[in-house]
Amino acid sequence: MFAGSQWVKDDLEITFSRIDGWNIGVNVGEAAGQTVFHVHMHVVPRFIGDVDNPIGGVRHVVPDKADYHSA
Repeated sequence: MFAGSQWVKDDLEITFSRIDGWNIGVNVGEAAGQTVFHVHMHVVPRFIGDVDNPIGGVRHVVPDKADYHSA
């Protein structure tokens, strides 16, 4: 799974030359915040200034998407 994330990361770095960092994460189980119950990994390219405070889980790197249950 992590080898696959490395492949995705490498491919995105070729496509988008100005990526400043990455969030890579897996949520396993409802208690961990999993909302789609099959194995999947989030590979999120990050840019300086893309959010006010980048500290936190992968879920919080996309503004206004942290609470999937409120939609």
